Amino acid sequence: MAEAAQPPSEMTAVEITEPGEPDVLRPAILPVPRPGEGEVLIKVAAAGVNRPDVLQRKGGYPPPPGASPLPGLEVAGTIVEVGAGVDGWARGDAVCALVAGGGYAEYCVAPALQCLRVPSGLSMVEAAAVPETFFTVWTNVFQRGRLAAGETILIHGGSSGIGTTAIQLAKSFGATVLTTAGSDEKCAACRDLGADWAINYRTEDFVAIAKEATAGKGVDLVLDMVGGDYLPRNISALAVDGRHVSIAFLGGAKVTLDLRPVMVRRLTLTGSTLRPRSIADKAAIAEQLREKVWPLLENGEVRPVVHATMPLEKAAEAHALMETSSHIGKIILET
Repeated sequence: MAEAAQPPSEMTAVEITEPGEPDVLRPAILPVPRPGEGEVLIKVAAAGVNRPDVLQRKGGYPPPPGASPLPGLEVAGTIVEVGAGVDGWARGDAVCALVAGGGYAEYCVAPALQCLRVPSGLSMVEAAAVPETFFTVWTNVFQRGRLAAGETILIHGGSSGIGTTAIQLAKSFGATVLTTAGSDEKCAACRDLGADWAINYRTEDFVAIAKEATAGKGVDLVLDMVGGDYLPRNISALAVDGRHVSIAFLGGAKVTLDLRPVMVRRLTLTGSTLRPRSIADKAAIAEQLREKVWPLLENGEVRPVVHATMPLEKAAEAHALMETSSHIGKIILET
C-alpha cells in the first residue's frame, strides 16, 4: 500500500454551468472537499459516465439534498484522507466507490460504507466502471427481481453499461439470458458476453423470440430501461408469476396499461432508482457485492466492459458520445 500524498487546496472539476447540451459541461478550479464523519476523500484516477449524469446535465435529475452538485456517480482512486468514525480504511487504500455526485473531479468525497477495494487484476479505469452498474444490477436483478438459477431473464439495452453487467452476472448465477440491442454488431458483443439470445430490436420482435426461446412459457424476469410502449410488450413476454423491474424510461415515463394480464398471470411490476437511497441501503448492497460478486471479478469470470476513455476535461465529448448510443459498455473519464 503506497502512502498517499496530502491533498492540495484546489482541484480541477467539471461543472454543469446551466441545464443544456454537452457543451454546458466545463472544467473549473474548485476547492478540494473535505470528508465529514463516516466519509473518505479519494484522489480520483477515473470516473464513470452514466445516463443519470446526462439527465442531470439537462436539468432533469437534481442531486439529493447535501450531495455535491458536480456530476459523477462512481469513481476509482486512492484514499488520501479519512474522516472521523471511519473503520477499515486508511490513506493509500485503492478503492472504487458509489457516490451521489462529485465524481467528475480530481478529488471526491465518498461514504466509507459505499467504498469497495479495487478488485485484484482490474485497472483503475476498469474499477471506475464497476460501482454504478454493479450496484444497480445487483439490487434490481437479484434483490428486487429475485432472479434464480434456472430462470430466464430478458435484458433490454444489452450493450449498455447496465446491460453488459447484467448479462454477465445473470449467466454467472445460472440464468438463461435474452437481450435486446440496436445493431448486429451490438448483438454479437452481447453474445460474446454470454447472452443466449441477442435480439436486434430494429429488425426482430423480442416478444415472439422470448416466447420461442421459452417454448411458449415466457421469461421469468424483464429488466427494462426503456419504458414507454415497451411495457405492454414486456408484459406479453412474461411468464406466469413473472417479474418486471423498471430502472429507466428512455422511451417515456408514462404508459397506458391493461391490468388484466397482470392479474391473470400474477405478474409483479416494480422498479427502483439508486441515487436517493440511504447510505445504509447502499452499504447493504456493497456488502452483498463484496461477498458474492467480487470473487467473480477477481477470478476473471466477470469483467466491466470499457468502450472508451477520455480526459476529465473532455467530459462534454464523453456525454456527446453517450447520447449517440453507439458505445458498447462504459465510457470513463481519467484525471
